[in-house]
Amino acid sequence: MVFLEFEKPLEVLYEQLEKLQQVGNEGEIDVTEMTKMLENKIKAKRKEIYSNLSGWQKVQLSRHPERPYTLYYIKQMCRKFVELHGDRYYSDDKAIVGGIGTLDGQTVVILGQQKGVNTKMRQYRNFGMANPEGYRKALRLMKLAERFGFPVVTLIDTPGAYPGLEAEERGQAEAIARNLFEMAQLTVPIICVVIGEGASGGAIGIGLGDKVFMLENTWYSVISPESCSSILWRSWDYKEQAAEALKLTAEHMFNFGLIDGIIKEPMGGAHSNPEEMAKILKRHIKKAVAELSEMSAEERINARIEKYSNMGVYEQMGTEIVNDNNDK
Repeated sequence: MVFLEFEKPLEVLYEQLEKLQQVGNEGEIDVTEMTKMLENKIKAKRKEIYSNLSGWQKVQLSRHPERPYTLYYIKQMCRKFVELHGDRYYSDDKAIVGGIGTLDGQTVVILGQQKGVNTKMRQYRNFGMANPEGYRKALRLMKLAERFGFPVVTLIDTPGAYPGLEAEERGQAEAIARNLFEMAQLTVPIICVVIGEGASGGAIGIGLGDKVFMLENTWYSVISPESCSSILWRSWDYKEQAAEALKLTAEHMFNFGLIDGIIKEPMGGAHSNPEEMAKILKRHIKKAVAELSEMSAEERINARIEKYSNMGVYEQMGTEIVNDNNDK
């Protein structure tokens, strides 16, 4: 098990539990009661830690190396899944995966960013940072879904779109903008879920939907806390303050009206019980698909456009027009 800095008290308790079980096995001693006491202590400590997480701690959880990624959820949720490749323009971007799958008989097009489960795979997947061809592949799959009337499900988990020179040369900004334009008008239901990191245009490039959800320990922001800290303070040392100032947690996003709901994670985070997390996510997606399928395409598009048009807060200072010529 991998423990984060704020989980150190749990690590100590787990070490004690492991030693106790080892002593019991080697010495043939009955340690059942002591084991039960330690397990209860672990549950209480976990509840104490996870009931009051800061913004930065949730950012850390969203990046946990054992946290399930897009392909894990797809394999757990879909009885059948056929991955599709390529954007039909340039190449196949490995940072975005997608294809056609079935959720208990309901055919959907499901896609999302994939970071990779180890160092070699993270390099292969470019750490979940998509190039323009990744977003064009995603759009191709969404247009395929529209052609056959399949709902679209997107799973968002990226530190941002790839910022390399070659990505900009191939039209990174245009590819993301095109996706937003097309997703706003897509005739089929679109359900988006932030399953890890939701950073900047890299996230929103596949994040415009009828229903947008976030898992409990994820974040969604225009910039990461580290980058924000480096811009404002010229140092990464203030990333914790930046995380609080950015108000990037699921609770903040829901209170701002930018997402439609928060999906609870198992106690200890999604990585503590990936199978249970996949079941919970599947239930939410199926419910959202069923609700959206009852609406006509025109109703969905109008509601979608109205939803995004109403986002944000502004204040009109006054309507009086001042004519400077009167003062002359």
